[in-house]
Amino acid sequence: MKKIIHSIFSIVIAIGFSSQLIYSQTVTNAEGSEYKFSKVVHLDATPVLSQGNTGTCWSFSALSYFESEMIRKGVKDPDILSEMFIVRKAYESKADKYIRMDGKTNFSQGGAFHDIPFVVKKYGIVPQDVYKGLNYGSKTHNHNELFNLLEGIVKGALASSSKPPLSSTWKTAFNAILDTYLGADIKEFEWKGKKYTPQSYAKSIGLNMDDYVSVTSFTNHEMNKPCMLEIQDNWAWGTGYNVSIDDLYAIAVDALKNGYTLAWGADVSEKGFSFSNGLGIVPEDPSTIKVKGRDNSNFSDGGAERTSDAFKTPVKELTITQELRQEGYDNKTTTDDHGMHIVGLYKDQNGTNYFLVKNSWGTGNYPQGFLYVSENYFKYKTINIYLHKDGLSKDMKKKLAIN
Repeated sequence: MKKIIHSIFSIVIAIGFSSQLIYSQTVTNAEGSEYKFSKVVHLDATPVLSQGNTGTCWSFSALSYFESEMIRKGVKDPDILSEMFIVRKAYESKADKYIRMDGKTNFSQGGAFHDIPFVVKKYGIVPQDVYKGLNYGSKTHNHNELFNLLEGIVKGALASSSKPPLSSTWKTAFNAILDTYLGADIKEFEWKGKKYTPQSYAKSIGLNMDDYVSVTSFTNHEMNKPCMLEIQDNWAWGTGYNVSIDDLYAIAVDALKNGYTLAWGADVSEKGFSFSNGLGIVPEDPSTIKVKGRDNSNFSDGGAERTSDAFKTPVKELTITQELRQEGYDNKTTTDDHGMHIVGLYKDQNGTNYFLVKNSWGTGNYPQGFLYVSENYFKYKTINIYLHKDGLSKDMKKKLAIN
């Protein structure tokens, strides 16, 4: 597995995970586990990072995805892109919409994959080393204080708007908070001997932001047609395509086999999703999994402790149907929790497919920041996937009327 290395720590992590894949015919999810995964497809990705104590998984996972896209297009050593530049510019637009909608739209740390094209096309992008977003004396990201201040400004401005006109000074205060915590906005910078603006740098990375599509699968929308992704973090009101559960799964498998990775939005609050155990499964009997503690509100770490023999020995999983999937979405047991990056396809000793998922919770688990997610978990708990339109088969493009 080829890795893009930018620090000694990343080298150690990459070599450790690579050695499992190169020198073993099979890999596993945890020490002492009887799961044996054989590689079907494993695509290149940049090193695993940590979102810290933030709700910005959507930025980390989507930018990891776009970095893999640069690799796919022939860039051997792509720049790590700035998650916090994206977050900053998204906050600016979220605040504008929140005020215009009289607070009747979401203002939070969360977002969606299509926020990245939205920001890149409107504002551009910069390398991570140009805008680290750590202007508050910490080596790790923590947005609790930042978000509370930003939320206070927009809610205070909205309260004042009951007696118009509303001044524009709230925007000055809002941007001053962003400057203070994340760093001053970038207008121009020098990188590798060249001068750029965020817009000119965005052109230099060679990705057309109009080439990417979101795909979901819910029966409350017409099949094989565009639809609104109905999740609260879709503040930008982005749309995607609605397909059957079988087509959703086939799209993911076909894309990987043809060299395309995918950004993956999913519910990760389930008993069977355990980062510490490097596994996402749907046991037929979920009562075998014991949960201790609670997941945090931003799903920015491994969360509650989950223990079960099912994480060490393959068990029979629930059969997932379109109806069961929809029931979870309708009754709120399937929720939009977390964004990740699917970079591979593996098969266990029983022939079940598992997606290799790159997470943004650091490298503290056995697969060093990755986990294996079963085809059943994917079918049951996927909110949406995001990929290059050419990752779709010709038949699927025709079915969805995508050129």
